[in-house]
Amino acid sequence: MTVGSGNAKRHVLRTAYGSTYAEAFLVIAIITILVTRLYLELTGYPQVGGETLHIAHALYGGAAMMTALLIGWLFLGFGPRLLAIVVGGIGFGLFLDEIGKFVTKDNDYFYGPSAEIMYVLIVVVLVANRLVRITRAPTAQEYLANAAAIAADGLAGGIPPHRREAAALMLEQAQMLGADIHTIEGVRAVLDAAEHRDDRLGAGQRLAARLIAKLFSSPRWVPVVGWIMVLVAAAGVALGIVQIVTGGVHLGTADTRIDIDSMSITSGILFASATITLTMALPAMIAVHRNDSLRGLRALRTAALIFTALNALAEFATSGFGALPNLAVGLFSMAVLSHHITVRTEQLTDTTGTPSLPPGSPSPQRR
Repeated sequence: MTVGSGNAKRHVLRTAYGSTYAEAFLVIAIITILVTRLYLELTGYPQVGGETLHIAHALYGGAAMMTALLIGWLFLGFGPRLLAIVVGGIGFGLFLDEIGKFVTKDNDYFYGPSAEIMYVLIVVVLVANRLVRITRAPTAQEYLANAAAIAADGLAGGIPPHRREAAALMLEQAQMLGADIHTIEGVRAVLDAAEHRDDRLGAGQRLAARLIAKLFSSPRWVPVVGWIMVLVAAAGVALGIVQIVTGGVHLGTADTRIDIDSMSITSGILFASATITLTMALPAMIAVHRNDSLRGLRALRTAALIFTALNALAEFATSGFGALPNLAVGLFSMAVLSHHITVRTEQLTDTTGTPSLPPGSPSPQRR
């Protein structure tokens, strides 16, 4: 079967870099929210508009998102696309920061569950982004169309070496999956005709990745992160059991007072999170110590993801932005484990000689 055949099954095509773009968009939005909250706190929450008007920064956010759409519609090339992601992410962050005004009758910017709403929305988008990526294997049309898109970007502003290599790999995959050889050669000719471009952004990203990798590279981080997770989860399970059995404990002396409330929805989420985490993390740490490191590391990362996501959901509901430090610790743990999984996987596969697609692209399928 060849690409373009009348009997070919049609799919909505995914972009190879789409997941990366979506994640970058959300990261920029989150940074915008945090910077906005910090700025308003430091300046005493000033209002723009004088005595009669209040120009909310959600309006600036809407204008920025509109500008991002116009940039994407009007211009070709990687540079304008990157600018649209940055401008759109800033706009979305400014809009989302005022979600409390949109869901309350009295336009309450400080509405407590606002942080939880933001968190849940971002998690839903991230999960949807991941599902779009993994829902099915890449098709010949996707490989071919993505290679052609990279070639077109090259005509608009040149191609850095790593994108040229990625496009060449995509053409190889498209050919293996039965794409029309004449179409492949046409795209390859356009790719070869595109000018070279220095990849300053990519160089900066690789430098940052190397610096961060040095922080995570010590194998001592794995047992530290793993056993802390086990101990915290065990403490959460013990606390939940006390809440369920006793219905709450209130003890006090002249010097010390202990208050454990009865089980609530929030504490129930924390108890479920601790139970799942302990069930996964403890066997994973045992597997790591038995040298089954890759399986153990993957289980630990999944446990860290569940622990961070569920705890953040409960903590954002009760503490608002006060949940950010614990969320940062959870993300740090996942970053450490992800780094060591990558290192371990590369150690097991570096003899295959199989190149990899760009970050965020669908995994290649070989016949």
